[in-house]
Amino acid sequence: QVQLVESGGGLVQAGGSLMLSCAHSIRTFRTYAMGWFRQGPGKEREFVTAISWNGGIKYYADSVKGRFTISRDNGKNMVYLQMNSLKPEDTAIYYCAAKYVPSNTYSSGTYTQMYDYWGQGTQVTVSS
Repeated sequence: QVQLVESGGGLVQAGGSLMLSCAHSIRTFRTYAMGWFRQGPGKEREFVTAISWNGGIKYYADSVKGRFTISRDNGKNMVYLQMNSLKPEDTAIYYCAAKYVPSNTYSSGTYTQMYDYWGQGTQVTVSS
């Protein structure tokens, strides 16, 4: 069973930065894509960003492009989300997720939905 544990959330002022971390138990990392999703107050959960197993493919939601950066360290079983220039509308619970994705898969639809494993989430609050 895959386990995902997020950390790094907190309260930050608008314009500030936070880095979220996700520790995972995936051993066959060469076949797993990792993603970050978020669910704001009164909103549905939405895709934020995703990364292929080797970091060669990354996708971002338009709302975070240029401000957020996803990365992963397979040697440490970690995935990171660096969030800069935070806005109040970024306030949400942020979830780390994982899914099996065959190598040489490039379709954005594959990386942006239907994840198999989820963490418990970490709260990010951006004050204005």
